[in-house]
Amino acid sequence: MLNQIVLVGRLTRDITVNKSGKGNKVATLSLAIPRSFKNSEGVYETDFIDCVLFDNIADNTSEYCKKGDIVGIKGRVQSRVVEKDNEKEYLTEIIAEKVTFLSSKKED
Repeated sequence: MLNQIVLVGRLTRDITVNKSGKGNKVATLSLAIPRSFKNSEGVYETDFIDCVLFDNIADNTSEYCKKGDIVGIKGRVQSRVVEKDNEKEYLTEIIAEKVTFLSSKKED
């Protein structure tokens, strides 16, 4: 079986690194990825994919990348259950195993 994904998109916000309850460094980011086809109204839609980065990958990405930069992410899909107000919420996110810095947004 195989659980592997490759994404290329723009960062929707600057990245901040936090500490998890176990002491690991963790960062979350959202990638904006435009679809390659138009919808019925003739508009290209965009998907927003949440990704989680740990330790050195989180540090390096937050140091060298900012909102608008294009990055490539290789990782795996992970689902988990979070209890919120006594209700179960199912989350699906990408766990990044490698981040490639592809281009920076040009400064005006």
